[in-house]
Amino acid sequence: MTSKNTSGRPIGVIGAGSFGTVVANILSQQSRVILYARTPEKASRLIKTRQSGQIKLHDNIEVTSELKVVAENCEVLFPIVPSQNFRQLMRAASRHLKPYHIVIHGTKGLDLKTDIKISKSYPLTREHVRTMSEVILEETNVVRVGCLAGPNLASEMAKNQPAASVVASHFDEVIEKGQHLLKNDRFLIYGSHDLIGIELCGILKNVIAIGAGALSGIGLGENAKALLISRGLVEMIHLGNVLGGNTQAFIGLAGVGDLIATCSSSSSRNFTVGHRLAKGETIQQIMDSMDEVAEGVSTIKIVKVLAENYKVRAPITETLYRIIEGKMSVDQANIYLMKFPFRADIDFL
Repeated sequence: MTSKNTSGRPIGVIGAGSFGTVVANILSQQSRVILYARTPEKASRLIKTRQSGQIKLHDNIEVTSELKVVAENCEVLFPIVPSQNFRQLMRAASRHLKPYHIVIHGTKGLDLKTDIKISKSYPLTREHVRTMSEVILEETNVVRVGCLAGPNLASEMAKNQPAASVVASHFDEVIEKGQHLLKNDRFLIYGSHDLIGIELCGILKNVIAIGAGALSGIGLGENAKALLISRGLVEMIHLGNVLGGNTQAFIGLAGVGDLIATCSSSSSRNFTVGHRLAKGETIQQIMDSMDEVAEGVSTIKIVKVLAENYKVRAPITETLYRIIEGKMSVDQANIYLMKFPFRADIDFL
């Protein structure tokens, strides 16, 4: 059973990519939805075809290319756009956003300040990077902010297959609103107050998913994947802790749950990147040919430098960095990691 949205106001979804469209369809089961497409041309195409990629739009979805229309008509907004465009989007939306808005983002990436010059004397730190909730707070006057994270492969959710996610926020009201609007018979919604931790889960697991794709690409099986996932989880926890997240977030649905899903599915964009790297393509060739952004690539570059500065051992991230920079093959990386001196299986409890 689903409960109706009794506020009468439509819900806004900003971003008409695969996940944004899936979220819009889920919301539209009990609410009117306004879906924002970034160009008038894309909006016109969606209005005409009522389809985004392979995903058909629900009848309750209205499409627009004007942020003003979304902000003025909707109290609750779900921005789901690539992290590289997120700050620009929030800056453009800021003139239309008010303190009464609730913003729950679904973007799994980091924002790096572009005006900084990193050097040995001026190293990259947590002060130079932002999660998307921090970007929202910096660029707008919105107070009630949250995120949506979990094992949410859009291709499966588009087929109405069972899934679950976490709505995280410092505000109970945001968590309850997200649960009320999104939860249905096929989609479970959990809550968390560890906003930064849940965001970091979604960000860091993309790195490990690229590694899983690379293992698949060189023909390794489930034992190797299990080794990568378990070691990857430990690496995520250590990195997450120094970046402001709590361990509990990483051993829950948004952490290990999302990690397993993205490391096990060829429909994951980050898994696909790793698989294609193993087959000999360059990172530039892969990125140029993809319709949607694989967030893990930019995350590897940022997290590798952060790990060095904070003296966190992150061998998987560091090795993947060498691969995407063309300094190591996937086969060489596999040999290197099998010889890496991991001192303990579990060392974070």
